Amino acid sequence: MRTSRTVLFLIVIIFCCRFSLAHGHRPRQSGQPGVFDFYVLTLSWSPEFCHEHIYSPECQTGHHGFIVHGLWPQFTEGYPENCSSAPGPTNPSAMLDIMPDEKLIQHEWTTHGTCSGLSADEYFMLLRRAYASIKIPAALAAPSEEFSITPDDLKEKFLEVNPRLNRKAIAMSCGNNYLTGAYICLTKDLQSTSCGTIRDCRANIIKVTPVR
Repeated sequence: MRTSRTVLFLIVIIFCCRFSLAHGHRPRQSGQPGVFDFYVLTLSWSPEFCHEHIYSPECQTGHHGFIVHGLWPQFTEGYPENCSSAPGPTNPSAMLDIMPDEKLIQHEWTTHGTCSGLSADEYFMLLRRAYASIKIPAALAAPSEEFSITPDDLKEKFLEVNPRLNRKAIAMSCGNNYLTGAYICLTKDLQSTSCGTIRDCRANIIKVTPVR
């Protein structure tokens, strides 16, 4: 049984820090829309996120496994953000089935989507296509009990059901030896590509919080 954790965080801290390990210490760079090297489809393991953030909208709307956190334009070194003040999607609620938090949707557009060179509606259509192209391993569909696994074995499970991916196109995210998410690296036309310097989980064994 894990010890009790602090559950009240400011929304801005949640969104800024939730996946900070993916970028590590690589610098943010001034961005120009459409100028980047590849995308990172960022999946969040919702049960672990909700263990600490029970009041987040995604934790009130259903029993989720992986949700989409975002589709991040990425440089080989560093990443662009806040590339323009272009307006957000015309119907953000249309994304709630895979991104169950409208504040997250707006945040991802402002911070990352504006660097894609696409309109907001085009960006979220591409994000949905990217997510639809990735199969979630059966073991991670809706586990009812906590289990332990190595990060490499998790990658293998993704590769088994996504043969078009290669090992270098996947990175796992963990915190305190628990699964927190997965990163799938894709070209601008959504083909598998190396994640390069995206930080991978370095734990020997990680635990997977069950879907409740």
